[in-house]
Amino acid sequence: MTDVRVVGVALLRGTASNPDPRLLAARRLPHDGRPGGWELPGGKCEPGETLAAAAVREVREELGCEVRVTGRLPGVQPIRPGMTLEVVTAELVSGEPRTLEHAELRWLDATELDSVCWLPADVPFLPAIAAHLARDVGTRTLE
Repeated sequence: MTDVRVVGVALLRGTASNPDPRLLAARRLPHDGRPGGWELPGGKCEPGETLAAAAVREVREELGCEVRVTGRLPGVQPIRPGMTLEVVTAELVSGEPRTLEHAELRWLDATELDSVCWLPADVPFLPAIAAHLARDVGTRTLE
């Protein structure tokens, strides 16, 4: 049996001209699994779909905006048996994120990452995201 790949999107905002780098955190709806938990937006990859294509599609569906994938964070985390999470970095191309499938959205800076209760699978990626936020977001990628 092949694991189901889930892509999390570390949607980052900030550039040399806007030096206030932030990460978009999304709070799950009350009727979702793990209600009220905070997560990186994203979802399941379709069969044959790349992480980047799944990230773009999921953000469009969940947040109503367009993104460009800029890199991938190291590591793979189990969500539950048969399902794993991988995380890509992305930046906004057009539109602003909206709460189409989440209860709330927040833009967090590196010092605020621990201010929300993250879902367990997302937590191991937070140090890499914090390091990424400390750099010039939008011009560098993580491999």
